[in-house]
Amino acid sequence: METIEGTVESVIYYNPENGYCILRLMPPHHRFIREDQLITVVGNMPEFQPGETVRFEGDWTVHPTYGEQFKAHSFVQTRPATLEGIKRYLASGMVEGIGPVYAERIVEHFGIKTFEILDRDPERVKEVRGIGEKRGTNIAKAWLEHQALRQIMAQLQSYGISAKMAIQIFNHYGDEAFEVVQREPYRLVHDIHGVGFKRADQIARSFGLPLQAPARIEAGIVHVLNEAEADGHIYLPSEELIRKASELLQLEPLTIEQMLQELSDSEAIQIEDIPTADGTGWQQVVYRKMMFHSEQGVARRIQFMVDAEESRLAHLQEMDTHQWEQMIRRLLAIDDVELSQQQREAVRATLTNKVCVLTGGPGTGKTTTLRTVIAVLEAEGCTFALASPTGRAAKRLAEATGQPAQTIHRLLMYSPNDGYGYNEDYPLDVDMVIIDEASMLDLLLFYSLLKAIDVGTHLLLVGDVDQLPSVGAGDVLRDIIKSGVCPVFQLDRVFRQADDSMIIENAHRINHGKLPDTANKSQDFFFFGAEDPQEAAELLIDIVTYRIPQKFGFDPKQDIQVLSPMYKGHVGVDALNQALQKALNPSGGRKAEIRVGRTQFRVGDKVMQTRNNYDKEVYNGDIGLIHSIDLTDEMLFVEFDGRIVEYEKSVLEELVHAFAISVHKSQGAEYPVIVMPILPQHYMMLQRNLLYTAITRAKQMVVLVGTRKAIAIAVNNNRVSKRYSALAWRLMI
Repeated sequence: METIEGTVESVIYYNPENGYCILRLMPPHHRFIREDQLITVVGNMPEFQPGETVRFEGDWTVHPTYGEQFKAHSFVQTRPATLEGIKRYLASGMVEGIGPVYAERIVEHFGIKTFEILDRDPERVKEVRGIGEKRGTNIAKAWLEHQALRQIMAQLQSYGISAKMAIQIFNHYGDEAFEVVQREPYRLVHDIHGVGFKRADQIARSFGLPLQAPARIEAGIVHVLNEAEADGHIYLPSEELIRKASELLQLEPLTIEQMLQELSDSEAIQIEDIPTADGTGWQQVVYRKMMFHSEQGVARRIQFMVDAEESRLAHLQEMDTHQWEQMIRRLLAIDDVELSQQQREAVRATLTNKVCVLTGGPGTGKTTTLRTVIAVLEAEGCTFALASPTGRAAKRLAEATGQPAQTIHRLLMYSPNDGYGYNEDYPLDVDMVIIDEASMLDLLLFYSLLKAIDVGTHLLLVGDVDQLPSVGAGDVLRDIIKSGVCPVFQLDRVFRQADDSMIIENAHRINHGKLPDTANKSQDFFFFGAEDPQEAAELLIDIVTYRIPQKFGFDPKQDIQVLSPMYKGHVGVDALNQALQKALNPSGGRKAEIRVGRTQFRVGDKVMQTRNNYDKEVYNGDIGLIHSIDLTDEMLFVEFDGRIVEYEKSVLEELVHAFAISVHKSQGAEYPVIVMPILPQHYMMLQRNLLYTAITRAKQMVVLVGTRKAIAIAVNNNRVSKRYSALAWRLMI
């Protein structure tokens, strides 16, 4: 290991994701030096600013293209010892409020003791000409924060923590960052975005934490349960949990089992005995505490609502059959609508039962039935609220019913800082709550909703139970139907027949285990054969870019949505987004661009929001187009349904390209045209409900690109991924 020291002259490249940096270093005591005499330093480090003095330890290497470089393994920041060096350091912009002018004045005032004075009493900066009380206070605060950040970053990076992560840790914990990481490294998993268990475990091990430390085992167990929840499970059987935790922690299963018993009374987990899947015995399972209380709470509240005599629609419950028929006939005549007998029964049941489920596939009349329910409520002067799990689904609901609809989070007045405004202490003041796209309800969201519903309020869940289950943990709609705790109306008569829509015809064929008609004789359902993934990708790009727009007039960005079963591979979401960006929105001309990590965003790109951002009022799954980019302030502006939303560079990680998205991400949405690759290489994801969900997202056209063999694999695979949930059982006991 060798040591070099100097002043940072310029930063050639910096990757904020991993801290990899290429910079040019001026050796000490050389104010004038040729460019080719500067030292090139590479390695992982903080984002140094020109003017900073740093001592690096590392090795000299020779790059085949760029020649001799110094590869840094560690660094120590030192301070310049000359007046000129101090000025450059302060003027670099690293301390907010100090630029070249004030740097000059500060050094003129304090001289060679500038750093000593600022460290000891930064408020003295107010003595400097032109720096008033307010600016001086801000500079003093910034100086202290800057010094603390640099010190803590150096400490953290000495344990292998990247510069970007070190900054996140400092921003969250402040001056206590190093102590928190050293004392409770597994807190990072919960507190710092992007830190998983394995990364926290590496940090903990670098601090010398033993493999068998109770804190490590507990964190590993909780991590396995969190991973299970990400896959949709509410709990794990204890045997499966022990096996997975043993593999993760590289410890004997007996060690994990012993720790499980010790944790049984902790705030972390809950161990329960529940019936086996076949109902012939009992099994031990393990929940995270929050999931256990949520499952119990959902069951308790549903049962309480069903059993309670209170009803805000009691006058409707008291109507006899003749009165009902008269009212329904009158309302249907006004809107010139016809209802089947099944739909009429469903309307009455939803309004006379405290909790009810309305389900059915496309074209079976769910929307017409729901409109009639709303018409009755309005005619009787009853209040109601319409909501869906996502913003896109809420927009569709509003368009379909002609009534205001919103996300469940917005309905409950959710705030990231304050939680839900409507809750068990302050319930919704409505007679009925109607939730559409209920197949997307996860357990935690549903529990929050139930806590905000008064015991006398009625609840109607509307959804297609044959679609993919929720992205979040649980299988709420299917569990409620399975439990039999409330009336369920499965609409099965298709009102829109094949001559009206081959999309609907094929959706029902798939749902009944039959192959779709791929003869290309309709005007809204097409199949293009391609065996090779690369060939399929090229064909798909051609179809989206040229064939559909030229023949049918659809806009490739606004009207056509590519859905893929997977993210990887030639026809995965990632590769298709790159190819479609190149085809539909190539670089060049005067289009502004901005890079975030490996992603290049440019004006005109189709993008999707990946997290709920309540401040900006954009939500997970919202799709828009990049309207403009301000390169000076590094701001990006996205148009969502005519509304411009601005993004600072720090939150651009919330956006991804959306020329292609996963089928799971399309839930609750509807698009004019769906184009989907389907090949045997997707076999891990080829399931009937996935293909069914994808096809039912299209309003006007479906195009499948791939092989009929892959379609057959999906249609014949009706094994709905088993989700560990005991909600149905709890509802029945």
